[in-house]
Amino acid sequence: MIGPGRIEKHLIETANRGPTIAALLDPEDFSPRKAAETAAKAITAGASLILVGGSTLANQNKLDAVVRAVKNHTKSRSGHSKSHEVPVVLFPGNITGVSRHADAILFSSLLNSTNPYFIIGAQALGAIEVYKSKIESIPMGYLVFGSGSAASFIGQANSLPAAKPNLAVIYALAAKYLGMRTLYLEAGSGAGEPIAQETIRAVRKVYEGVLIVGGGITTPAAAAKAAQGGADIIVVGNLLQSPGFEGTLEQITKASKRRGTPKPTTTRSQN
Repeated sequence: MIGPGRIEKHLIETANRGPTIAALLDPEDFSPRKAAETAAKAITAGASLILVGGSTLANQNKLDAVVRAVKNHTKSRSGHSKSHEVPVVLFPGNITGVSRHADAILFSSLLNSTNPYFIIGAQALGAIEVYKSKIESIPMGYLVFGSGSAASFIGQANSLPAAKPNLAVIYALAAKYLGMRTLYLEAGSGAGEPIAQETIRAVRKVYEGVLIVGGGITTPAAAAKAAQGGADIIVVGNLLQSPGFEGTLEQITKASKRRGTPKPTTTRSQN
């Protein structure tokens, strides 16, 4: 198996220092210019990672345009040193989510989908494009909770119930043993409730990779609960569409610094 590349190593190093914020931009909701402006504001407010993608994205050209625009802004706001640029990473919902202009891609499998297409089919179809683009690939397990989100509907997920954290644990262990060095717990875009802290904490106890938590995180309190549960990266998406979101995002960034559940004793490897 290919070991972590430059971007993944950066994410691991960042995670080892404490929880951080990722800003998720869906090209369906942002023009290239608006996406770039929003990314710049998010970085100023404390985001250390920009994710680009969405469950319903169908326009490849628009994705490329958004990624290029965001990349130009992240470069201009982080100086000339490549090592200090804020990474722009793809978060694809389908084979249309690949762009050669990004720094890396979360090459994910929707582990609790009822459709093999979202577990391995789309990955096989999209793999050749990832290979040709030469962008860094980060292996990731993806778990969707709840049933009212686009991710759940499009991905035909057998959604995990919030009251059964042990079900999330067995999937997390499966991701670990399959070599997925990153795991994303997703409540879904526009979720009424974020992932329960009890679930995050239960997963954190068995999974030592980079743990990402997203969906429904729009307040400092929600971010603090995710951080205290053991999340490494906390994803904020819908909030970015609200005018003047920067103030709330800055508070969310500060709240996310409250580390909670310790990681498993196994040390993450960067080799």
